Parts: sequence; structure tokens; C-alpha cells
Amino acid sequence: MVKVLVTGAGALLGQGIIKSLRLAAHPYHIIAADPDPRAVGLYWADTAYLIPLATAVEYLDRITDLLAQEKPEVLLVGTDVELLVFAENKASLESEYGVKVVVSPPEVIKIADDKWLTSQFLAKNGFPHPQSALPESREQLLALCDFPLVVKPRVGARSVGVNLVHNEQELAVALRQVENPIIQENVASAAAEYTSGVVMANGRVQAIVTMRRDLRDGNTYRAYVEPDSAYDSLLCVIAEKLGGDGPLNFQFRVADGLPKIFEINARFSGTTPFRAYAGINEVDAVVRQVLWGEPVAATAVNPVIILRYWNEIVIDTAEMSTLTTQGRLTSPHWQKPNLL
Repeated sequence: MVKVLVTGAGALLGQGIIKSLRLAAHPYHIIAADPDPRAVGLYWADTAYLIPLATAVEYLDRITDLLAQEKPEVLLVGTDVELLVFAENKASLESEYGVKVVVSPPEVIKIADDKWLTSQFLAKNGFPHPQSALPESREQLLALCDFPLVVKPRVGARSVGVNLVHNEQELAVALRQVENPIIQENVASAAAEYTSGVVMANGRVQAIVTMRRDLRDGNTYRAYVEPDSAYDSLLCVIAEKLGGDGPLNFQFRVADGLPKIFEINARFSGTTPFRAYAGINEVDAVVRQVLWGEPVAATAVNPVIILRYWNEIVIDTAEMSTLTTQGRLTSPHWQKPNLL
């Protein structure tokens, strides 16, 4: 059985990776890690570990301790903040511990993490994107775009800090409130928003699944899978120009028939398990590719609708106490209440 270490087990992304592994046709031994003993994904795993925050000086040492102890064959990254750490240490970790670290090169991570660098990459290569500017160049943007405009952090996720501004007064207020902001054209409407998951290997796109989506609190809560989307061919060209290794995620709105990309994630996304329901299990495909060089199976994408909802699991107090005091829990037990 393949052993997989999944970090960020409490994040929506980390949880999605674990769900996708559980949805695979063959079993995986999942080792989950997170700084918080209340992280749900820890209790879905076969073995759970508490680790420091990715910003802590001891973070990488703790990860190497886990690699030496558990000897996983693959490491999957479950939060954005960990990506660059693993990208910069990928070669040494793989050489010393025999693990395949699924992460894109540092230059790809940096472009994807910074919305200004994302817009510059798209503009430089002639790809559709929202008109964008930094605060000092806002007058140039105002000459090109009418209000409303969007002010958001250059580095951020889940719509945190995003402001829709309707005039220059609101723009000035938002620029004071948002740390390290970027100003962008407000493209189309929320009804034309999409998310697309891409699997890369050897510089080429292996699979793509595009979904129109409805958002709530910055996360997708309804998704409508579009097999053979009209935007897939252009998205594949963009993905291959960017490069990357393993998963990429594009978020965009459609205007004048073009997918104007406002965010790139060089990782799996919170909607990764949705794509498994649609017929393409990105996580399983990436693991098989990095371990055995298997191409992604030619599977038809199903035009399904996915509706996300709140759910609960029940954890025994003693098990959480064991994890908190010992930093490790084997074969967690939990209950899933019956659906009312």
C-alpha cells in the first residue's frame, strides 16, 4: 500500500486531498499533519501528527523527522503557505528521504502566489486577464476601466480582503485598509465565474476539468461541471507556458467569450474532490504519475452538479488528548452522525 503524507489536514485544500485519496479505486495509507489537534483531516487519516506552523523555524526539521520515521512514498502539500518551503527544498528532501514531493518549481509558486505577478505573466504572454495596476499606477487603470473596480491583497485567498469599490472615495479607503493591494478591473458577474483544475507532467497538460461555480465566503459551494469546456484549449496553452509540476488551478470570469484569469494556484484546489466525482481524480492521477510514470487515464468527464454542505464528525475527547499530548495518533476513531 502506498504511504502518502498530506500536510495542512485542517485546510479545505488538505481535506480535499484526503477525500480524493479515499475516493481512489485502490487504498492509500494516509499520514496527515497539521498544527491544530482540531483539524478534521487528522481524524480521517491512518496516522495523524501535530506539526508546527509553516512559518516556525522548527517546521522543516519536524517534517524531516516525519519523513525519516514514516517513510512515505509521496508528500502532498495542503496549504499555500507551505508551498515555497517544499519547492525550495524538494531536491534535498527527495534525495535524502526517497519521497516524491509534489510541488511546482519556486518560480511558478511565486507567480501564482502574487496576483500582480500573475497579471504580469498573463499580460506578457498575451493571455486574457483583468486590467490591473498597483496603487501608484491607479490613474492609468482608471483611464482604461470604469468603476466598479476590485481591490484585493496581492497575496491572499478565499476572497479575504477583497473590496468592490464604486468610486474614487471608496477606492482610497480600500487602498488604506488592504495590505499590499492590487487594483483590478471587475470582470463580468459572479454568474460567469469558473474554476479549472489541470494536471501537469513533463511540461504538458495531462487532464483538465472546468466547472462554473457559485461562491459563498470565498469558497465554491455549488459547481457545474462542463465537459470539453470551450475554454479548455486556451487554458492548456496557458498552463504549459507557465510550467509547473503536478496540479494547477485557474480561476476566471468569462467576458466577450474569453476566460479572464484573475487567480492561479500552483497546487490542488478546494474543488479537487469535485473533479474526482466528475471522473478525474487529480490526486490519484498525480500520485500514479510521480511514482510509476503512469499517464492519466482517458476518462470521460461527467456533466454533474456538486452541492456542498456542512457536515460533522464526532471525536472522542481521549483521542484528541492523546494527539495533543503525544503529537501522534494512530488509527483515529470517529463517528459520522446519520443524515437527518
